[in-house]
Amino acid sequence: MLLRVAATLLLICVQSLHASALPAASSYEFTAYRMQQYNLAQHKHGCRGAIVVAEARAADEPVLTRRCVIMKVPDFTTEKYLEAQRQNAAAILILLPKNTSTIPHDIIQSFMVSESEALLKETIMPVYVAPEDEQLLCMYEEVKQAAATRTSSIFIRVLRSMVTATAFQILVSNNSPIKAITDNTVVTLEGVLPGAGEDPPTIVITAHYDSYGLAPWLSHGADSNGSGVTILLELARLFYKLYSNPSTRPQYHLMFSLTGGGKYNFLGTKRWIEENLDHAESSLLQDNVAFVLCLDTLANGDELYMHVSRPPKPETPMYAFIQQLEEVVSSRFPWVRMGMVHKKINLGESTVAWEHERYGLRRIPGFTLSHVEDPKSELRGSILDTMSQVDFRKLKRNGIIIAESLARYMYNLSDKGSPKDVQVFKGHMDFQDSRLTSLMSFLTSMPRATQLLDKEPRQILLVNTLEHEFRRYLLQVHRHTFRQDKREPDITFFDQMNQPVMMYRVKPAAFDLFLGGCIAGYLGIVYYGIQNFGYLYTKLKAAVKSKHQ
Repeated sequence: MLLRVAATLLLICVQSLHASALPAASSYEFTAYRMQQYNLAQHKHGCRGAIVVAEARAADEPVLTRRCVIMKVPDFTTEKYLEAQRQNAAAILILLPKNTSTIPHDIIQSFMVSESEALLKETIMPVYVAPEDEQLLCMYEEVKQAAATRTSSIFIRVLRSMVTATAFQILVSNNSPIKAITDNTVVTLEGVLPGAGEDPPTIVITAHYDSYGLAPWLSHGADSNGSGVTILLELARLFYKLYSNPSTRPQYHLMFSLTGGGKYNFLGTKRWIEENLDHAESSLLQDNVAFVLCLDTLANGDELYMHVSRPPKPETPMYAFIQQLEEVVSSRFPWVRMGMVHKKINLGESTVAWEHERYGLRRIPGFTLSHVEDPKSELRGSILDTMSQVDFRKLKRNGIIIAESLARYMYNLSDKGSPKDVQVFKGHMDFQDSRLTSLMSFLTSMPRATQLLDKEPRQILLVNTLEHEFRRYLLQVHRHTFRQDKREPDITFFDQMNQPVMMYRVKPAAFDLFLGGCIAGYLGIVYYGIQNFGYLYTKLKAAVKSKHQ
């Protein structure tokens, strides 16, 4: 009887311990997106590794060596990223919320800064980003709970790990090595609204349409630079109405361009300028260019910065236009702060900071208009730059400022005595809220990373749609496709940017040892009972007899 009671209690104990743990063998497959990997101007950026075979650990764990560090957006900081590198972690997996509007602004800012710094240099440690789902969040919570036991005594930590802990194995395997891609093409679109008169000067309005972030497949680029593209397309629609009527057609050619490769040293702009200045028999860029206006990151803030390579001289067209900008802002939007940022072009550097610098290198006057002051700002490239970061009221306001300033300059309204707060674009000529929302929604509905735009069907369709928009309102529309020299490419991308990942939920080896010990103990009790049955029976019989007496 005593033997049966002891054995039963032991079995109940083992079963309860086993039942408290999660299933010992289960798996889950999901898609993760690898961190950027590219070579630009002889500098290497991003992660060089792709294969992962490691146990999942929280970022708070003291030991991360040969572990896959699981992080949510608030966990990803420069300090934790560098610590994972220092400890030779096997990989980092970042879980990205499907709805980024719920993330506090300070967390977004911190993540963007860390993201920007991580992309400055290369690392051999694989870094992946995966959209959150129920299974991944469950894994995250469990590894966080395991990390929390660090505060317990070492005996409790070991015992808990032996009995109840669940290990998650992360597996990314690929039999093919990472390959370089040097056959990317960059597309630049151009179109013109011809001005009145003979040989009028040309104003160029341009924006780059590609996006950038930690992972190309998750880079939607709402503010940078979906905002610039949206305003440019709306400007094309509004000025088309003015140019369609001979009585309101100004004496300026208005040229629009959407350039690719903007996030990679403005490669599309560089090649387009070379095409027009060095190879074309005739081009508006070769003639009388008043100035170039580059639109970049305009969907937020109450600041507008005019980035110039050299301050414009009085009596120049660019100086006169900037005066109109300041006049429109002061009369209609006095709370908006205007500022000029002067940054010389450093010929010793292999990269440029803003798109207008590409024109400046060819002695074409131009400047960039942006709510961002620092060209190295984290706001110019992040996977968190989504629709939730766009303030449509400020996007529309900035579009109105640009449109009204252009109209005042081209029609010379100041010299004609027009009131400072006169509105050219109103009523049916106003910026349409629905169109702004529609354009921005379309642009951010898919990633626009340069390495995807000529490879993926949806991205190819996006460029075709932009070309269609040009043809609706502009004349002399041309599509320039620039191919790289494979022997000396300007930029080299790499494949395996989206990977299937397997997550296995298994019990650690310590649990098997513990369970084996329990079974051995049970069998030892049974063996002892069989070998000493006579002795135990005598003792039990004596105990029962004494109880009845």
